[in-house]
Amino acid sequence: MRTLLSTVGFLFLLLLSHNGGLTGATDAEHSLRATDSHTHRHRRHHGHRRRENFEYSALSCRAYSASLDEFGAVGDGVTSNTAAFRDAVSQLSRFADHGGSLLFVPAGRWLTGSFNLTSHFTLFLHRDAVLLASQEESDYEVIEPLPSYGRGRDTDGGRFISLLFGSNRRENGTIDGQGEPWWGKFKRGELKYTRPYLIEIMHSNSIQISNLTFLNSPSWHIHPVYSSNIVIQGLTILAPVTVPNTDGINPDSCTNTRIEDCYIVSGDDCIAVKSGWDQYGINYGMPTKQLLIRRLTCISPDSAVIALGSEMSGGIEDVRAEDIVAINSESGIRYVIKNTPVWLCLVRLNRNKTCRIKTAVGRGGYVKDVYVRGMTMKTMKYVFWMTGSYGSHPDEHYDPKALPVIQNINYQDMVAENVTMPAQLAGITGDEFTGICISNVTITLSKKPKKVFWNCTDVSGYTSGVTPEPCQLLPEKQPGTVVPCNFPKSPLPIEEVKLQRCNTRRRHM
Repeated sequence: MRTLLSTVGFLFLLLLSHNGGLTGATDAEHSLRATDSHTHRHRRHHGHRRRENFEYSALSCRAYSASLDEFGAVGDGVTSNTAAFRDAVSQLSRFADHGGSLLFVPAGRWLTGSFNLTSHFTLFLHRDAVLLASQEESDYEVIEPLPSYGRGRDTDGGRFISLLFGSNRRENGTIDGQGEPWWGKFKRGELKYTRPYLIEIMHSNSIQISNLTFLNSPSWHIHPVYSSNIVIQGLTILAPVTVPNTDGINPDSCTNTRIEDCYIVSGDDCIAVKSGWDQYGINYGMPTKQLLIRRLTCISPDSAVIALGSEMSGGIEDVRAEDIVAINSESGIRYVIKNTPVWLCLVRLNRNKTCRIKTAVGRGGYVKDVYVRGMTMKTMKYVFWMTGSYGSHPDEHYDPKALPVIQNINYQDMVAENVTMPAQLAGITGDEFTGICISNVTITLSKKPKKVFWNCTDVSGYTSGVTPEPCQLLPEKQPGTVVPCNFPKSPLPIEEVKLQRCNTRRRHM
């Protein structure tokens, strides 16, 4: 099997650093981008290496650079380049404290097993470069579950190490997960461990992933976890809409994250915001907060454009989403919290929602201060979907008294066409979802809508300028006048982060 591997190596590095094997991961600046053949060329000429300089935008410029083919790599899609990647990263790691380094991957199809990346490092892909990761399970180390989850998602045991990390420029390099064999093993119940992700970034600061195409991950595509100051922009993520768990981008226990200008087609949530599972997430206590999502286009027939939960036991707060386009998706923003077997959860994903909140008794944690505006939706099963009865538990040791807090949820300036049911809003008896505001929303129903347009239980708040008429638990505020929701006026810190203009007219190895 071949798949792209840059995150796998990156995750391995971070784990080693966290355990003391390497240093600098928590303060590392990492980026992944691609360039085109007109701006970067490398070849040997009369016994000398010759490179043309190129420019790129990045959080941090690098002082040193090298090309993968300098280390004996062959981009024929057949030859294993694991040793070349490992040698390149090892050589470049010595520049971590001297301005950092950039590894350029030329055009070609580069097959590789897992390898470690390093601190203050950029993996730069040519627009015609495709990273292919081995599809053999033996090429993926089995590592421990995340401490905020307590077990793997697919199985009770560990998980296969993830795949890639790098950065891009104007035109896309490609990372192809070739996940079909993994999907088949998962469906047949043949996996002993949880499927690998394409990219997983742990315990890191200052991360950039930009202008890349990601295809067919075995499971989630991009998973930053326990990290901060993250910029994800200009990505195209494509997976079959019939394959579960192929989420696009899943920020998990992360602070100060910006996701923008992305196009995602997925068999699961386009973006799923998480922070740990039941007692493990509660004990780890690291929320996802200060998250900005803007200019996103999502196609997800069986799931949500943006999901909050269901693994949200560490808390989710201060999430802002704007300028979102949803096409043929199950729901818009989804909030979910429940206690059902995993197989049932997969069946229940067969609905399109724009935004959904997912949680459950035993989850604990909170989802609060969520602000969504400027959404355009076409062909939706639900526009709004919240549930307090979603998801499985990692084991029998969860606390059934750990109730989630859902409050201050705001939706404004939204238009939806061809909708089966405007809203399914179900809180938890004795644990009401509070402070819901829905303002200036127009929903046009499909030819065969549900008989009940709004189904609301255990929720409270108000609406203004919403059609069709909402449920009684969300009464209209000041009829005849559109009253806006209370959106914050100050920007998030990540909005102030600007990219630098960099070039390779510096030092080569």
